[in-house]
Amino acid sequence: MAGLLDGKVALVTGAGHGIGRGHALELAKHGAIVVVNDLGTSVNGEGSGRDADTVVDIIRARGGQAMADYGDVGDEEQVDAMIEKASSEFGRLDILVNNAGIVRDRAIWNMEAKDFDLVMKVHVRGSWLASRAAARRWRDDAKAGNGKTYGRIINTVSGAGLLGHFGQTNYATAKSAIAGLTLTLSLELAGMGVTVNAIGPGGLTRLSATMPGQAAPLEADERPDDSFDPQDATLCSPVVAWLASEEAGYVSGQVIRAIGDKIYLMGGWTEDVVVSSGEKRWDATKLGAVFGTDVFHTRAPGLRFAG
Repeated sequence: MAGLLDGKVALVTGAGHGIGRGHALELAKHGAIVVVNDLGTSVNGEGSGRDADTVVDIIRARGGQAMADYGDVGDEEQVDAMIEKASSEFGRLDILVNNAGIVRDRAIWNMEAKDFDLVMKVHVRGSWLASRAAARRWRDDAKAGNGKTYGRIINTVSGAGLLGHFGQTNYATAKSAIAGLTLTLSLELAGMGVTVNAIGPGGLTRLSATMPGQAAPLEADERPDDSFDPQDATLCSPVVAWLASEEAGYVSGQVIRAIGDKIYLMGGWTEDVVVSSGEKRWDATKLGAVFGTDVFHTRAPGLRFAG
């Protein structure tokens, strides 16, 4: 029986642990050749290592094909090299899963600029650099063919980026930016047959384990294949595998949260309440009444009030 991703080549960033590891194993399970990227840093972005090797060994032991990459997703030359490495080694690149991430949580009054900059570098710059390198390759492929190619980009967002989370102004900003990146890339790459979506996992991860009272989760390969733990963040990995497949060619520009046994198709910013000045310039001294009666009285869904 043919696998969902037979013959496809996938690059998963930040795949040495946690959700990325789960994605790599799931993609390989369905027949993809997987380039396992991981710099091997701690959860706050310090150090380096060869964590990717463990995941490669697991995939190979299960009969799949995989190759390790230790590049830094925030470094332009290293990202270009990892895309080239995947393409030259296996003759193509079909799937890019931008998953690499770190946390440096602090309330904004305690956060240093370097904490903001590094989180943005890994999440946003890393996703952008890898997407650009892949897009350039797919554009060349499309020009050489009939104007279309096969390409899938799956980015990673989070509840913090969509809803906010105390102590994560850097992380939440990064994840919100990735949602915007996803929407724009889906428009820019649509003409060449490339889809771009975002997955929003939930549950326990190496990153969430840094919060007080949170336990370190099991890795995907440490769980029984038929187990179901609602706190297992890799329960979203089958959704990633499907989004990477030919079946999902009609899905692009979507933010999808997959948490526990549920899939949520997220909606973007919409106009919950609209009021008009009647083609006159607003008078700031009269806006209190407008907002108090015509806007906020509905307590529009998602609207937050102080106090």
